[in-house]
Amino acid sequence: MNYTETLAQYGAALTYEAIPADIVRQCKEDILDYLSCAYGGGKTDSGRVAAEFAREFAEKGKCTVVGQGCKSAPYNAAMANAILSHSIELDDVDILAYFHTGPQTVSAALAAAEWAGADGKTFLIGVELGSEYVNRISEATNPSLRNRGFHTTPTCGVFGAAAAAGRILGLGYEQMVNCLGLAGAQASGLMEMYGQSMQKRFNPGPAARNGVTAALFAQRGFTGAETILEGERGFCRAFADEAAPERLTAGLGQDFRVSFEYKPYSCARPIHNAIDCALAIRKKHEFNLDDVESMICKRHPEWALYHDIKEPKSYHMSQVSLPYSVAAALTFGKALFDEYDEVNLQNESLMRLCRMLVIEPDPSLPRGVSCRLFVTLKDGRTLDAQVDYPKGSYENPMTDQEHYDKFVNLSGHKLSSTRQREIFDLVWGLEKIADISELTRLLA
Repeated sequence: MNYTETLAQYGAALTYEAIPADIVRQCKEDILDYLSCAYGGGKTDSGRVAAEFAREFAEKGKCTVVGQGCKSAPYNAAMANAILSHSIELDDVDILAYFHTGPQTVSAALAAAEWAGADGKTFLIGVELGSEYVNRISEATNPSLRNRGFHTTPTCGVFGAAAAAGRILGLGYEQMVNCLGLAGAQASGLMEMYGQSMQKRFNPGPAARNGVTAALFAQRGFTGAETILEGERGFCRAFADEAAPERLTAGLGQDFRVSFEYKPYSCARPIHNAIDCALAIRKKHEFNLDDVESMICKRHPEWALYHDIKEPKSYHMSQVSLPYSVAAALTFGKALFDEYDEVNLQNESLMRLCRMLVIEPDPSLPRGVSCRLFVTLKDGRTLDAQVDYPKGSYENPMTDQEHYDKFVNLSGHKLSSTRQREIFDLVWGLEKIADISELTRLLA
């Protein structure tokens, strides 16, 4: 049995009881974070367009678009929700900052569960399985996949979305093999996305849609390549110069390889360490921003060539700019969505700091996302801070209260405090609900 078939067999047979309680808890936490971001994404132009698309092409409108008061076909609802939840750069991220899990995986699981009338346990199985597949396929192909210019979130994520939807729809072993094959036929997504456009927001959308589509086709008997992952022209060889396909199934069934870290800042995850450095310096030292003479950010070579945007032209660009994010953190003492508002691009004091910051590679740093920030003042003082594990990481986690506050903050424009608490409590008790509609009726 090859790697694709082994994953399919495992996915088709996975039960709720087989998933460790701690992994179930992590999946619930990720679902809550996903919903927070989906509500927040409703404030953006990219989220608005995605919701309009789902509303206009609602064909069989049975599946909820979060916070938008409409339903759509499962593939369109999954696509819209994926874009919504990725539109404010506050969605979950893996430990190495290669990919987001929630946008495509939870979106596909939610649509499939609502379409099938699945219970909460089945929904949770789908979320765990899809999340694990994304992580395993990323581990088998990165960093080569990323370095070749492919975006991990949609390329690996389509398999997670397909597995999540397929398990929830009750696909058997052979159907799950076909589902993964059809997902691989639709794998796509490029790292050419760091500009003024909404390009990055779009990427998880097709992955969620294509995953649901693959599952629905496989359910109806459409067959797919059984060697899609490891074949001579399969995913691993096509998307990575250096792949380790044995990682696809290593420890399968014993090591539940989900990877959920969370964002307190509204920007690309590899930038968060630098923000934490800036906030630590701001908290520890008193100084006037006008007295900052130079700034150097040391980054591990793994990420040193990314996010060096000194003249962002839109909030989309600001959210993938390390210099802007550091400048905003020093200026405002936080880096939430409002701090990336385009009005701040006219703040000359902030932009002076942004243009000033120099990024230098430093191989002595211990982790790929590690940062050390140096701020030199006119009086000769040099202030510095180093962060290896950002806020929201496994080593430096957000508290339950911080997760709830994030949900309240991002959904407050749509939900009453009573409805927020209902949703929060229902997510933490998902295994008890008989039909996912008990949750989705509260989300509309």
